Amino acid sequence: MIAAHIIGSEAREELGSIQGIGPAIAEELVEFFAEPRNLAALDDLATEVLPLPVEATSAADSAFAGRTMVFTGTLEKMTRDEAEALAERLGAKVTKSVSKKTDFVVVGADAGSKAAKAAELGVKTLTEAEWVEMAAN
Repeated sequence: MIAAHIIGSEAREELGSIQGIGPAIAEELVEFFAEPRNLAALDDLATEVLPLPVEATSAADSAFAGRTMVFTGTLEKMTRDEAEALAERLGAKVTKSVSKKTDFVVVGADAGSKAAKAAELGVKTLTEAEWVEMAAN
């Protein structure tokens, strides 16, 4: 059985320390895995699919490691959530607003006030193509 154990308070605390997961979501996860029918469904699913291994990226070698980034506008090659997750895997801190502490603003189509704020503050902007190319290196 994949999920045969119930998440304890130590694991709940660890979940709560993940960016974007607060106490409410951690509690919902605990409740989900406490339901026998959910565990059975996951076990059934595991007999049908084989998850692919996650490719490790070296955040230390990334141009974005330790940098603060904002994404604005519509991206064409990936969703904004996917882009933000990739940036975080590459060691960046992703925020929703532009400030003097922002290092990069990735500007997609129909970018608005965030792109203007970046220009006003002199923050480096990248097109989606530039972002993708830099992320690949």
